Amino acid sequence: MSSAAVDVRAVQKHYGKVHALRGVDLRVERGEFFALLGPNGAGKTTLISALAGLARPDSGTLTVMGYDVIGDYRNARRHLGVVPQELVFDPFFTVRETLRFQSGYFGLGNNDKWIDELLHHLHLTDKANANMRALSGGMKRRVLVGQALVHKPPVIVLDEPTAGVDVELRQTLWQFIRRLNREGHTILLTTHYLEEAEEVCTRVAMLKQGEIVALDTTQNLLNRFHDKYVTLKLESGELPPDARAMVVSEDKGKYRLQLPDYAGLEPLLAQLRASGAVIKEMQLSRPDLEDVFVAIMNKPG
Repeated sequence: MSSAAVDVRAVQKHYGKVHALRGVDLRVERGEFFALLGPNGAGKTTLISALAGLARPDSGTLTVMGYDVIGDYRNARRHLGVVPQELVFDPFFTVRETLRFQSGYFGLGNNDKWIDELLHHLHLTDKANANMRALSGGMKRRVLVGQALVHKPPVIVLDEPTAGVDVELRQTLWQFIRRLNREGHTILLTTHYLEEAEEVCTRVAMLKQGEIVALDTTQNLLNRFHDKYVTLKLESGELPPDARAMVVSEDKGKYRLQLPDYAGLEPLLAQLRASGAVIKEMQLSRPDLEDVFVAIMNKPG
Protein backbone atom coordinates (compact mmCIF):
# COMPACT_ATOMS: atom_id res chain seq x y z
CA MET A 1 0.00 0.00 0.00
CA SER A 2 1.36 3.40 -1.00
CA SER A 3 2.20 5.75 1.88
CA ALA A 4 1.48 8.84 -0.24
CA ALA A 5 -1.66 10.91 0.15
CA VAL A 6 -2.19 10.73 -3.63
CA ASP A 7 -0.32 8.32 -5.90
CA VAL A 8 -0.92 8.44 -9.66
CA ARG A 9 0.97 5.99 -11.84
CA ALA A 10 1.07 5.83 -15.64
CA VAL A 11 -2.52 7.06 -16.02
CA GLN A 12 -3.91 7.26 -19.55
CA LYS A 13 -7.34 8.59 -20.48
CA HIS A 14 -8.99 9.13 -23.87
CA TYR A 15 -12.26 10.85 -24.70
CA GLY A 16 -12.79 9.68 -28.24
CA LYS A 17 -9.85 11.06 -30.23
CA VAL A 18 -8.81 13.41 -27.41
CA HIS A 19 -5.88 12.05 -25.40
CA ALA A 20 -6.69 13.79 -22.12
CA LEU A 21 -4.02 12.14 -19.92
CA ARG A 22 -0.80 10.77 -21.38
CA GLY A 23 0.86 8.51 -18.84
CA VAL A 24 0.67 10.84 -15.85
CA ASP A 25 2.87 9.99 -12.84
CA LEU A 26 2.32 12.08 -9.73
CA ARG A 27 2.91 11.56 -6.02
CA VAL A 28 1.62 13.97 -3.38
CA GLU A 29 2.96 13.31 0.10
CA ARG A 30 0.82 13.42 3.22
CA GLY A 31 0.51 16.93 4.66
CA GLU A 32 1.63 18.72 1.48
CA PHE A 33 0.06 21.86 0.05
CA PHE A 34 0.40 20.98 -3.62
CA ALA A 35 -0.55 22.90 -6.78
CA LEU A 36 -1.65 21.29 -10.05
CA LEU A 37 -1.44 23.97 -12.73
CA GLY A 38 -2.12 24.05 -16.44
CA PRO A 39 -4.07 25.90 -19.14
CA ASN A 40 -7.65 25.01 -20.00
CA GLY A 41 -7.75 21.57 -21.61
CA ALA A 42 -4.47 20.43 -20.03
CA GLY A 43 -6.14 17.51 -18.21
CA LYS A 44 -6.45 18.87 -14.65
CA THR A 45 -10.18 18.25 -14.29
CA THR A 46 -9.87 14.82 -15.91
CA LEU A 47 -7.21 13.85 -13.37
CA ILE A 48 -9.33 15.11 -10.48
CA SER A 49 -12.36 13.26 -11.85
CA ALA A 50 -10.30 10.08 -12.01
CA LEU A 51 -9.18 10.55 -8.40
CA ALA A 52 -12.78 11.04 -7.30
CA GLY A 53 -13.96 7.97 -9.23
CA LEU A 54 -16.02 10.07 -11.65
CA ALA A 55 -13.90 9.08 -14.67
CA ARG A 56 -12.31 5.68 -15.18
CA PRO A 57 -8.77 5.72 -16.61
CA ASP A 58 -7.98 3.59 -19.66
CA SER A 59 -4.86 2.34 -17.87
CA GLY A 60 -2.72 3.08 -14.84
CA THR A 61 -3.57 3.29 -11.14
CA LEU A 62 -4.63 6.00 -8.70
CA THR A 63 -4.70 5.72 -4.92
CA VAL A 64 -5.87 8.04 -2.13
CA MET A 65 -4.20 7.40 1.24
CA GLY A 66 -3.19 4.01 -0.14
CA TYR A 67 -6.70 2.99 -1.26
CA ASP A 68 -7.18 2.24 -4.95
CA VAL A 69 -9.88 4.51 -6.37
CA ILE A 70 -11.37 1.60 -8.34
CA GLY A 71 -10.55 -1.53 -6.36
CA ASP A 72 -11.32 0.05 -2.96
CA TYR A 73 -13.45 2.99 -4.00
CA ARG A 74 -15.41 3.24 -0.73
CA ASN A 75 -12.31 3.86 1.38
CA ALA A 76 -10.71 6.02 -1.33
CA ARG A 77 -13.81 8.22 -1.53
CA ARG A 78 -14.12 8.42 2.27
CA HIS A 79 -10.58 9.80 2.50
CA LEU A 80 -11.12 12.42 -0.23
CA GLY A 81 -13.03 15.69 -0.29
CA VAL A 82 -13.44 17.53 -3.59
CA VAL A 83 -14.54 21.15 -4.03
CA PRO A 84 -15.69 21.20 -7.68
CA GLN A 85 -15.24 24.10 -10.04
CA GLU A 86 -18.92 24.14 -11.06
CA LEU A 87 -21.61 25.45 -8.72
CA VAL A 88 -23.66 22.28 -8.26
CA PHE A 89 -26.40 22.41 -5.62
CA ASP A 90 -29.89 21.18 -4.77
CA PRO A 91 -32.26 24.17 -4.77
CA PHE A 92 -34.81 22.57 -2.45
CA PHE A 93 -32.77 22.41 0.77
CA THR A 94 -31.28 24.83 3.27
CA VAL A 95 -27.57 25.13 3.87
CA ARG A 96 -27.71 23.04 7.05
CA GLU A 97 -29.87 20.37 5.39
CA THR A 98 -27.41 20.20 2.51
CA LEU A 99 -24.50 19.55 4.88
CA ARG A 100 -26.52 17.02 6.89
CA PHE A 101 -27.42 15.08 3.76
CA GLN A 102 -23.78 15.10 2.70
CA SER A 103 -22.85 13.72 6.11
CA GLY A 104 -25.39 10.96 5.62
CA TYR A 105 -23.72 9.85 2.40
CA PHE A 106 -20.72 8.89 4.53
CA GLY A 107 -22.81 7.29 7.28
CA LEU A 108 -22.22 10.15 9.69
CA GLY A 109 -25.10 10.87 12.04
CA ASN A 110 -25.06 13.48 14.81
CA ASN A 111 -22.54 15.54 12.87
CA ASP A 112 -24.02 18.92 13.83
CA LYS A 113 -21.08 19.97 16.03
CA TRP A 114 -18.65 19.77 13.07
CA ILE A 115 -21.28 21.28 10.73
CA ASP A 116 -21.61 24.24 13.11
CA GLU A 117 -17.83 24.64 13.11
CA LEU A 118 -17.76 24.57 9.30
CA LEU A 119 -20.55 27.14 9.13
CA HIS A 120 -18.61 29.38 11.50
CA HIS A 121 -15.29 29.17 9.66
CA LEU A 122 -16.96 29.65 6.27
CA HIS A 123 -18.99 32.63 7.58
CA LEU A 124 -22.26 30.82 6.84
CA THR A 125 -23.77 30.69 10.35
CA ASP A 126 -26.34 33.38 9.56
CA LYS A 127 -27.25 31.52 6.34
CA ALA A 128 -27.66 28.08 7.94
CA ASN A 129 -31.42 28.04 7.46
CA ALA A 130 -31.46 29.88 4.12
CA ASN A 131 -32.51 28.01 1.00
CA MET A 132 -29.62 27.20 -1.34
CA ARG A 133 -31.27 28.91 -4.32
CA ALA A 134 -31.43 32.18 -2.35
CA LEU A 135 -27.65 32.37 -1.92
CA SER A 136 -25.20 34.40 -3.97
CA GLY A 137 -22.59 32.64 -6.08
CA GLY A 138 -19.90 33.26 -3.47
CA MET A 139 -22.12 31.85 -0.70
CA LYS A 140 -22.87 28.75 -2.77
CA ARG A 141 -19.15 28.19 -3.24
CA ARG A 142 -18.67 28.33 0.53
CA VAL A 143 -21.31 25.60 0.90
CA LEU A 144 -19.45 23.47 -1.67
CA VAL A 145 -16.35 23.78 0.50
CA GLY A 146 -18.41 22.73 3.50
CA GLN A 147 -19.77 19.70 1.63
CA ALA A 148 -16.24 18.60 0.72
CA LEU A 149 -15.10 18.87 4.35
CA VAL A 150 -18.15 17.53 6.15
CA HIS A 151 -16.65 14.02 6.59
CA LYS A 152 -13.22 15.40 7.65
CA PRO A 153 -11.27 13.87 4.75
CA PRO A 154 -7.46 13.75 5.10
CA VAL A 155 -7.07 14.72 1.41
CA ILE A 156 -8.82 17.83 0.08
CA VAL A 157 -8.93 18.75 -3.62
CA LEU A 158 -9.74 22.38 -4.41
CA ASP A 159 -10.63 22.88 -8.08
CA GLU A 160 -10.57 26.65 -8.69
CA PRO A 161 -11.93 27.34 -5.17
CA THR A 162 -11.82 31.14 -5.40
CA ALA A 163 -13.18 31.56 -8.93
CA GLY A 164 -15.72 34.36 -8.93
CA VAL A 165 -15.60 35.08 -5.19
CA ASP A 166 -14.95 38.39 -3.48
CA VAL A 167 -11.69 39.39 -1.82
CA GLU A 168 -13.05 39.00 1.73
CA LEU A 169 -14.20 35.42 1.12
CA ARG A 170 -10.92 34.59 -0.59
CA GLN A 171 -8.95 35.67 2.48
CA THR A 172 -11.31 33.87 4.87
CA LEU A 173 -11.21 30.69 2.82
CA TRP A 174 -7.41 30.63 2.66
CA GLN A 175 -7.14 31.16 6.42
CA PHE A 176 -9.36 28.11 6.99
CA ILE A 177 -7.61 25.95 4.38
CA ARG A 178 -4.19 26.84 5.79
CA ARG A 179 -5.40 25.86 9.24
CA LEU A 180 -6.57 22.48 7.91
CA ASN A 181 -3.16 22.00 6.27
CA ARG A 182 -1.38 22.83 9.54
CA GLU A 183 -3.56 20.21 11.23
CA GLY A 184 -2.28 17.58 8.80
CA HIS A 185 -4.72 17.64 5.89
CA THR A 186 -3.19 17.25 2.43
CA ILE A 187 -4.32 19.98 0.01
CA LEU A 188 -4.29 19.58 -3.78
CA LEU A 189 -5.10 22.88 -5.48
CA THR A 190 -5.86 23.84 -9.06
CA THR A 191 -6.17 27.55 -9.77
CA HIS A 192 -5.73 30.19 -12.44
CA TYR A 193 -4.75 32.67 -9.71
CA LEU A 194 -1.07 31.79 -9.78
CA GLU A 195 -0.19 34.30 -7.09
CA GLU A 196 -2.30 32.20 -4.71
CA ALA A 197 -0.47 29.02 -5.66
CA GLU A 198 2.90 30.76 -5.22
CA GLU A 199 1.92 31.98 -1.77
CA VAL A 200 0.48 28.79 -0.28
CA CYS A 201 1.90 25.78 -2.17
CA THR A 202 5.22 24.13 -1.39
CA ARG A 203 5.34 22.04 -4.58
CA VAL A 204 3.93 22.52 -8.06
CA ALA A 205 3.16 20.24 -11.01
CA MET A 206 2.39 21.76 -14.41
CA LEU A 207 0.26 19.89 -16.93
CA LYS A 208 0.33 20.55 -20.65
CA GLN A 209 -1.73 18.53 -23.14
CA GLY A 210 -2.16 15.67 -20.67
CA GLU A 211 1.51 15.45 -19.66
CA ILE A 212 3.41 16.75 -16.66
CA VAL A 213 6.02 19.14 -18.03
CA ALA A 214 7.32 20.51 -14.71
CA LEU A 215 7.34 19.14 -11.17
CA ASP A 216 9.38 20.75 -8.42
CA THR A 217 9.23 22.87 -5.30
CA THR A 218 7.80 26.33 -5.84
CA GLN A 219 11.13 27.92 -4.90
CA ASN A 220 13.15 25.74 -7.27
CA LEU A 221 10.83 26.62 -10.15
CA LEU A 222 11.24 30.32 -9.37
CA ASN A 223 15.01 29.92 -9.15
CA ARG A 224 15.18 28.51 -12.69
CA PHE A 225 14.66 31.98 -14.11
CA HIS A 226 17.27 34.65 -13.44
CA ASP A 227 15.80 37.46 -15.54
CA LYS A 228 14.60 40.59 -13.81
CA TYR A 229 11.71 42.86 -14.78
CA VAL A 230 11.03 46.57 -14.66
CA THR A 231 7.54 48.03 -14.98
CA LEU A 232 7.37 51.55 -16.38
CA LYS A 233 4.67 54.15 -16.85
CA LEU A 234 5.71 57.22 -18.81
CA GLU A 235 4.72 60.79 -17.98
CA SER A 236 5.57 61.83 -21.52
CA GLY A 237 7.40 60.59 -24.59
CA GLU A 238 7.61 57.05 -25.94
CA LEU A 239 9.78 54.01 -25.48
CA PRO A 240 12.74 54.05 -27.89
CA PRO A 241 12.97 51.06 -30.28
CA ASP A 242 15.65 49.20 -28.29
CA ALA A 243 13.55 49.49 -25.12
CA ARG A 244 10.36 48.46 -26.91
CA ALA A 245 12.10 45.26 -28.00
CA MET A 246 12.42 44.37 -24.29
CA VAL A 247 8.67 44.71 -23.59
CA VAL A 248 6.99 41.45 -22.52
CA SER A 249 3.56 42.90 -21.70
CA GLU A 250 1.63 46.16 -21.78
CA ASP A 251 -1.45 47.04 -19.73
CA LYS A 252 -3.17 50.42 -19.45
CA GLY A 253 -0.06 52.38 -20.35
CA LYS A 254 2.26 50.31 -18.15
CA TYR A 255 5.11 48.50 -19.87
CA ARG A 256 6.79 45.43 -18.40
CA LEU A 257 10.31 45.01 -19.72
CA GLN A 258 12.61 42.04 -19.28
CA LEU A 259 16.20 42.67 -18.14
CA PRO A 260 19.03 40.11 -18.22
CA ASP A 261 20.01 41.34 -14.73
CA TYR A 262 19.76 44.48 -12.62
CA ALA A 263 22.87 45.87 -14.32
CA GLY A 264 20.77 46.20 -17.47
CA LEU A 265 18.64 48.90 -15.82
CA GLU A 266 21.11 51.80 -16.25
CA PRO A 267 21.48 51.40 -20.06
CA LEU A 268 17.70 51.31 -20.31
CA LEU A 269 17.35 54.51 -18.29
CA ALA A 270 20.04 56.13 -20.43
CA GLN A 271 18.06 55.24 -23.57
CA LEU A 272 14.92 56.77 -22.10
CA ARG A 273 16.73 59.98 -21.12
CA ALA A 274 18.29 60.26 -24.57
CA SER A 275 14.89 59.87 -26.23
CA GLY A 276 13.33 62.54 -24.01
CA ALA A 277 10.89 60.14 -22.30
CA VAL A 278 9.92 61.04 -18.72
CA ILE A 279 9.14 58.25 -16.25
CA LYS A 280 6.05 58.61 -14.04
CA GLU A 281 6.23 55.23 -12.26
CA MET A 282 8.87 52.50 -12.06
CA GLN A 283 9.00 49.18 -10.23
CA LEU A 284 11.61 46.40 -10.26
CA SER A 285 10.60 42.78 -9.73
CA ARG A 286 11.83 39.19 -9.98
CA PRO A 287 10.02 36.47 -11.94
CA ASP A 288 6.89 35.14 -10.25
CA LEU A 289 5.13 31.82 -10.73
CA GLU A 290 3.07 33.27 -13.58
CA ASP A 291 6.27 34.14 -15.47
CA VAL A 292 7.58 30.61 -14.89
CA PHE A 293 4.25 29.12 -15.98
CA VAL A 294 4.11 31.14 -19.21
CA ALA A 295 7.72 30.29 -20.07
CA ILE A 296 7.18 26.56 -19.51
CA MET A 297 3.88 26.47 -21.42
CA ASN A 298 5.40 28.36 -24.36
CA LYS A 299 8.44 26.10 -24.51
CA PRO A 300 8.32 24.03 -27.71
CA GLY A 301 8.08 20.25 -27.53
